[in-house]
Amino acid sequence: MAYIIRRIVLLIITLALVSLITFFVFQVMPGDPIRIMLGTEADEAQIQMLEKELGLDQPLYTQYFSWVKGIFTGDLGQSIRFTKPVSGLILDRLPITLSLAAMTLFIVIIVAIPLGIFVAKRQNTFSDIALSSVTQLGMAIPSFWLGMLLILYLGMNISFFSVSGYVPWSKSVSGALGSLLLPALTIAIPQIAVKFRYVRNAILEQLRLDYVRTVRSKGITEKIVMYKHVLRNSMIPILTIFGLITAEVVAGTIIVEQVFGLPGIGRLLITSISYRDFPLVQGIVMYITLVVLFVNFFVDILYSVLDPRIRLS
Repeated sequence: MAYIIRRIVLLIITLALVSLITFFVFQVMPGDPIRIMLGTEADEAQIQMLEKELGLDQPLYTQYFSWVKGIFTGDLGQSIRFTKPVSGLILDRLPITLSLAAMTLFIVIIVAIPLGIFVAKRQNTFSDIALSSVTQLGMAIPSFWLGMLLILYLGMNISFFSVSGYVPWSKSVSGALGSLLLPALTIAIPQIAVKFRYVRNAILEQLRLDYVRTVRSKGITEKIVMYKHVLRNSMIPILTIFGLITAEVVAGTIIVEQVFGLPGIGRLLITSISYRDFPLVQGIVMYITLVVLFVNFFVDILYSVLDPRIRLS
């Protein structure tokens, strides 16, 4: 319990620091949101009236605490570009990005872990060398170019795949899968290329330890040695890596949603930045921060489940 409390306190402190930095960075950035909303022809009286309406005439610390309160109440202000509540815009796009991220993580996990186990059991064989060479290519390919290749060779030739737009899950499950699978593969392939090597190295490190020789000497089958002992003890470094890729997956959606025309959070962020829609950008940044922090918090809790010694350290 003490371990969980410490992690919760650390989570709260991190959120407070991120919210502070996010708010004040946008205060010093060039560009006046009031001028953007009213246009260059607005007079001083109109500017002052809108500043008062949006609370921008208040001291910065008052604006900050009002904004933090809005994070918990769901009132993140109004978008300059869309003239709609920021929280509503984010919630509308959230299911698309979360679906894409979840599908990407699922693909990475079901491919990278078995592939890492496969090559670890065949260290320095042709399979190990060949797969390691291929993954070097996977790490080098930019995601936007990989997305275009998938559109060209899969999207244009297989009718199941959609190369642009999004079909909601409520309308058609197969349509949603078809519109998300290529973008998910675009993000997942470079991640698989990196993560399978971490899995391989973590398992090889465990296989060199004395306890593995002891277990084998008892006549236990290689399958039990690998899956009951080696893989379990390898999960701490593996979990660390898969916790870190959450941020990379969320960042990857920003580019991939543009390539495939998905109306998700990433595409909304690009639009809000181009229009200097600071309230919307702030809200999206906090959303990304919350997702990454809570996933890593969950990974920290899993550490203590897999290795009780962590709770006592």
